[in-house]
Amino acid sequence: MSTGPGADSAPVPHKPSTTPRSRDGGSRKGTFSSLSIRNYRLFFTGAIVSNTGTWMARITQDWLVLSLTGSAAAVGITTALQFLPMLLFGLYGGVIADRYPKRRLLLVSQAALGLCGLALAVLTLSGHVQVWHVYLIAFLLGMVTVVDNPARQSFVSEMVGPDQLRNAVSLNSANFQSARLVGPAVAGVLIAGVGSGWAFLINGLSFLAPLTALWLMRTSELHKVERAPRGKGQLREGLRYVAGRPDLIWPIVLVGFIGTFGFNFPIWLTAFSDEVFHVGAGTYGFLNTLMAAGSLAGALLAARRGSTRLRMLVIAAGVFGALEIMAALAPSFWMFALLLVPIGMIGLTVNITANSAVQMATDPAMRGRVMSLYMMVFAGGTPIGAPLLGWVTDTYGARAGFATGGLVSLAAAAGIGLVLARIGNLRLAMGWRHGHPSVRFVPRATPQRLATAA
Repeated sequence: MSTGPGADSAPVPHKPSTTPRSRDGGSRKGTFSSLSIRNYRLFFTGAIVSNTGTWMARITQDWLVLSLTGSAAAVGITTALQFLPMLLFGLYGGVIADRYPKRRLLLVSQAALGLCGLALAVLTLSGHVQVWHVYLIAFLLGMVTVVDNPARQSFVSEMVGPDQLRNAVSLNSANFQSARLVGPAVAGVLIAGVGSGWAFLINGLSFLAPLTALWLMRTSELHKVERAPRGKGQLREGLRYVAGRPDLIWPIVLVGFIGTFGFNFPIWLTAFSDEVFHVGAGTYGFLNTLMAAGSLAGALLAARRGSTRLRMLVIAAGVFGALEIMAALAPSFWMFALLLVPIGMIGLTVNITANSAVQMATDPAMRGRVMSLYMMVFAGGTPIGAPLLGWVTDTYGARAGFATGGLVSLAAAAGIGLVLARIGNLRLAMGWRHGHPSVRFVPRATPQRLATAA
């Protein structure tokens, strides 16, 4: 929150916009308005294909590790190794993204991701795959992602410009979640029918789509962004920039807690499938599909909203934690499965709201470094959270592991919500509005207000 009158709204660029405004101050745009831009349309189309392959590989990787080791902790280690490079080197990836043309960086990084997928396919199809192979390739994928993530996140603004940025961020998430609807289901069929190797092969080949899209883009239509020149202290400059901006640092801290402890679904869903409900790979894929359906709905709803409010971020994070606790305690398979839909929806609301708020409040020349910090705390915390939650799950059971993630997420939302309220000089008000219970932040009563009221 800012400390001004709009304390629950993220700052937006000061450049005047010709887009019509809604009553709440947000832009009135169609759900798919950014797809009218040719370069973004190419990017979006290529991403659909590669994202589907990526989700197939994710599900197959988790199930392969579980079948090789029989351990939920081993799944957590695999996830941790894939995100460890982001924790260690993520900020340097942001410096690189700010320094070099992002389209060229993406051509290299997307090709490298495809080669990693093909390598795992060869090992699996040849029958020589071992768990350390999966660990190694997961780590290599993470190394490539260090550069790919901030470059891809900040490249969106170059394709669509500031007026369409929030819509494009939301559609990117909808794209990813649409693939999540298809990828896990296809992966489950392939694992049961022909084996894991074919899913990895399809994933590797799927990266031809974004490479083709990047190659066909018209560079003359990209929005020009001043690149940071090579120089010393650029990493420290990015950290100082964020440290001096409460409207940036506190959303990043919140998504750090959520990403580290609340988004360990590969561990929990494999454990619930195997230990609690005793179902196979096909049902595991089905559970992921249900969560993806909720996530897709959340992304499309976010694409329709014209404003980004930090109040919504805090509330959504609290609801997300509460839903995870409810799912952990669900007595039946179908109750557990149905709860995954709102968990996916609210989880995506948290991610999109934080992502777009941070991007819109950041100077374009700093965006790569800021987004690398965002991704470092969101995804880079996984090497800490995944093994820890994997150990809790193995030691105390799947329900205890899932509930722990929900409790931490709920506590983080409550704590950071109070911090943001204090910064914005707000207080929590509970009561009834329009015949319904209401919980909201309102301005604190100052001496001047009290005198006026008297």
